[in-house]
Amino acid sequence: MKPTVTWVLIADGAQARVLEYSGPSKGLVQLEGLKFQDARLKSGEIMSDRPGRANSVSGSRAAIEHRTDPSDFRESEFLRSVADMLNQKSLEGAFRKLVIAAAPQALGELRRFLTPGTMEKVTAELSKDLTTVPILDLGKHFEGALTLQ
Repeated sequence: MKPTVTWVLIADGAQARVLEYSGPSKGLVQLEGLKFQDARLKSGEIMSDRPGRANSVSGSRAAIEHRTDPSDFRESEFLRSVADMLNQKSLEGAFRKLVIAAAPQALGELRRFLTPGTMEKVTAELSKDLTTVPILDLGKHFEGALTLQ
């Protein structure tokens, strides 16, 4: 019987990595080429120009506020690209189960971007930022979530 391949996504708004779990004897293994990192920039570094100005009815001028925080937008786009990769790999049959551990806001964003087909493969979600936890210490966070059927 072919083992069930489970992928584990660990992410926050600026970095993500995918690990594979093929059984208790193999543990978690970092997948080559599936580690992503976006440069963390402050809003001022992303939007270095001053906001535009608008004339009001009284003739005075006021600064126009940005509608979205540039940092939030950048994180959202990063997570969209991670979700796009997962959606594609899901279609290709690279994994049968998916476990997601992500910072709370990142987890919400990922849910928005994952297709229904990929979401069907999600067997567990952890609303935790584990991006700085070494691979050898991750197992204890996923007890019960990484079982083979």
